[in-house]
Amino acid sequence: MKKTYLILLLVIGIGCKQKSAEAQVTTNDTEQDDESNWRQRFARMEADALKKDYEGIISNEGKRSNLFPIKATGVSTAEIQQAAETFLNNLTVEQRERSSFGIDDQEWRKWSNVDNGFYKRQGVSLLEMTTIQKEAAFNLMQVALSAKGFQLSKDIMKTDHTLKEITNGSPDLDEELYYFTLMGTPSQTSPWGWQLDGHHLIINYFVLGDQIVMSPVFMGGEPTITTTGKYKGNTIFQDEQNLGLELMLSLSAEQQEKARLSDTKDHNNNVAAANKDNLLLNYEGIQLTKMTRKQKDDLVLLISLYVNNIREGHQQIKMKEVLQYLDETWFAWIGKTDEDAVFYYRIHSPVVLIEFDHQRAVFVPSETTGATRNHIHTVVRTPNGNDYGKDLLRQHLEKSHK
Repeated sequence: MKKTYLILLLVIGIGCKQKSAEAQVTTNDTEQDDESNWRQRFARMEADALKKDYEGIISNEGKRSNLFPIKATGVSTAEIQQAAETFLNNLTVEQRERSSFGIDDQEWRKWSNVDNGFYKRQGVSLLEMTTIQKEAAFNLMQVALSAKGFQLSKDIMKTDHTLKEITNGSPDLDEELYYFTLMGTPSQTSPWGWQLDGHHLIINYFVLGDQIVMSPVFMGGEPTITTTGKYKGNTIFQDEQNLGLELMLSLSAEQQEKARLSDTKDHNNNVAAANKDNLLLNYEGIQLTKMTRKQKDDLVLLISLYVNNIREGHQQIKMKEVLQYLDETWFAWIGKTDEDAVFYYRIHSPVVLIEFDHQRAVFVPSETTGATRNHIHTVVRTPNGNDYGKDLLRQHLEKSHK
């Protein structure tokens, strides 16, 4: 069964039935046209977004300045630089040309969470790498991420293999269809970075001296709990789901009323994913100043689940930044709060934006046409102009040109 046909069946809730040979040929032709149309649609959306210069995610209060100064952190990035150099040195000349871009290239902003049938990616994929090249690529991820972040990334890749099994070997799905690009030249003094782009897994990683900006980050997956196949038992995002619900349940009725934007979860609610670099997003929900000390601590713990995907040392630096603006942090909710509820939550401050969203089923059969716990999307952004380390890069270029 072709992927697009399966998506349509799942969305409208119709069961699969045996087709005649004539009907199957007609359907396949239609599916190929549909997939081409979707590719064109995603390409247009990206092109439209890139027509506008990067400004960053801001609220109606305007863009905040002086939030992200260039400074020494005391946490070395030399190991990341060395891993990136090793990765580049193991690529062929042609692969290096395909995966290398300028530090301020639009490649940073060219990413999408959808699968490879709908979106054409840049760079070199794990699928086309030799064993040595793959080892170098994974080593770059391992030294740049925490143990938790590295394992989660690999577990997300595993879900794409599960989807490949479910779709009878779709060429658009594979645990190695994840593409690497590098911007700038790995250095201890000049800005550089790398990007990983694939279905449900995007990491943008900027480095300047010993400072790191890891955003935008998109992490998601379907299924969230794998019950069949090679990776049976693979499980993702249960803590992010359960701790989010526990926090909402800990709020009083009055607090929940402030936090809840809607009690109806009838569609996908992520607002800060691909092509949303210049999103206007106001603070909504309940401000942390209206929470008890225990509730604040629980929210900090929830934030740390996302921040702690960054490597040890730099995760503490990011959390210190988050805590500095804790009183300006807001928590918003969409959906209900019963034991099996599907929901969306958002954590938003001047220096971090986090989204968690239960999505509709796409590939995995579901009893509902609405959101399911078996398909989750998360997004982490740096508002006020520092996604992709853009504000740090701006300051660096201004200083170097004086």
